[in-house]
Amino acid sequence: MSVPLSTETFVKNFGSSLESKSVTGRKWRLRECDDRLGLMLSQRLNLPEIVGRLLALRGVNGDSAEKFLNPTLRDWLPDPYSLRDMEKAVARLVRAISDSESIAIFGDYDVDGATSSALLVRFFNLIGITSKIYIPDRIKEGYGPNEKALSQLKSEGIDIVITVDCGITAFKPIAIGAKSGLDIIIVDHHVAEPNLPEAYAVINPNRLDDNSDLGRLAAVGVTFLLAVAVNRSLRDNGFYGADKIVEPNLMELLDLVALGTVCDLVKLDGLNRAYVSQGLKIMARRTNTGMTALFDEAKIHEKPSEYHAGYVLGPRVNAGGRVGESTLGARLLSTNDIDEARYIANQLDHFNNERKKLESIVFNDALSIAESGEKDNPILIIEGDRWHSGVIGIVASRIKDKYGKPVFVISFDNNIGKGSGRSVSNLDLGSIVINARHKGIIVEGGGHKMAAGLSVDRQKLPALRDFFYEQVNLVINKIDISPVLNIDSVITLGGANTLLAHQIRKIAPFGSGNPEPRFMFPNVKVVKADIVGDNHVRCILTDENKNKLNAIAFRVIGEDLGEILLQGKSRSLHVAGKVRINQWQGREEVQLLIDDVGVS
Repeated sequence: MSVPLSTETFVKNFGSSLESKSVTGRKWRLRECDDRLGLMLSQRLNLPEIVGRLLALRGVNGDSAEKFLNPTLRDWLPDPYSLRDMEKAVARLVRAISDSESIAIFGDYDVDGATSSALLVRFFNLIGITSKIYIPDRIKEGYGPNEKALSQLKSEGIDIVITVDCGITAFKPIAIGAKSGLDIIIVDHHVAEPNLPEAYAVINPNRLDDNSDLGRLAAVGVTFLLAVAVNRSLRDNGFYGADKIVEPNLMELLDLVALGTVCDLVKLDGLNRAYVSQGLKIMARRTNTGMTALFDEAKIHEKPSEYHAGYVLGPRVNAGGRVGESTLGARLLSTNDIDEARYIANQLDHFNNERKKLESIVFNDALSIAESGEKDNPILIIEGDRWHSGVIGIVASRIKDKYGKPVFVISFDNNIGKGSGRSVSNLDLGSIVINARHKGIIVEGGGHKMAAGLSVDRQKLPALRDFFYEQVNLVINKIDISPVLNIDSVITLGGANTLLAHQIRKIAPFGSGNPEPRFMFPNVKVVKADIVGDNHVRCILTDENKNKLNAIAFRVIGEDLGEILLQGKSRSLHVAGKVRINQWQGREEVQLLIDDVGVS
């Protein structure tokens, strides 16, 4: 296996790669590493030197290495009561359970909302309580609690409404719902304002007065803590016993927590890392009927990873809320009926294919607008008429990745536009949107640092542009948001083997805060390249030592990167990408996922 190059050797041999821009316009930067720490970690933990380097790059030291490599809830699970209003919410729910009151869960239509909703339904089912799920229709009702829905729940005899992954900015609907007699418990993680909705309890680690230090959790992570606290209180109050209900094992719900946490792109450190690491083990048992049906629908039979959660399950669960029926994801993840699960999984797969087609249409339209001059602005605000609002968030994310700038994509239906935004590091987009609402520039809006949503009147669009440009300029004048491609190490094609790929998995799960390692392969050539699927390029790379490596680049047809790979057989290239195991018909082979190419 290739020994990783030190930063000094990299700069000496490949300094031009650091300074010049690549085919995709990004600067390649070898991440600075304490090489002595990396060597110490590899020796102390009996790991390959490359793994020691990867650990050092992620801020791991001798004291934290064991907890990083083996994250458990025993080490990371906090006291749920460290969250504001948790005690109040638990007391109310325990009373409701004892008095057989009716409970409804009001969730968001994305994966975080669906997993949070399903988690509570499953928990309540395990203790003999039937609850109702309500997921609003994205097109007809929009995001979060609304007056009509809460009124409907009240008329159906619901006593308590628990909002999950929403509610923190729904001031008017919550106030009206509370006045109607509903006890509303908000469980959210989005940016909160100084004033809170008039709910019975507001559990949100991102409340300004919350000192739990759990602000990085996805909503499903907060919801799990609520279930833990309620379960603990029921135990203390004698709810469980030999002649009573058997206490549930909440660890069995961690597959839902892992799915929601991965798909909401929160930072995978500390508790989140433990959630995902342990949750993937539960997911591998395939005890959740709905998840199993989705895996079967996608013909995925290997051990699930965060990749499968984020790119196989996640898009399908999301598809119902984006272009189909908003309740499908939560229903699928909460059902124990195999036939129902298979039917819903098939429906979601169909909707996901439809979503891809709609996304492609909107992306191409938005990209044309960006290329016509919008890309030169500090934040890209791209609007169009009657774009499907279920895909504008994905399109905003893809545009953001392409230009390395914050993006808002807004779809207008007559005079009202619904927008979805994606941000870059160090720019709190959710707070900017909340400020715009306070100033009366938008009708409604909110979110968190990396993603936000809004509604805006067409006449206010110029004012919105001016405000966003002003706010973003205040930040980007202080930080460098130039697109950068971080490189963890430089290795040869001969070093990229299945052994390396398996060793890399020792520091998984990967995601925000623990990025999947990216390697640079210097001075390689393309010996074969062809187009696969709709717009992917598959190729074989070789080097001067006749080593070969299979590689693939996704969504690059029509891009400079795709052209270089298809036509660059005689050129010497530096290639950057991620090394993974490709499993096919029971066989394993190593494959490089190409992120970028530099012409040497």
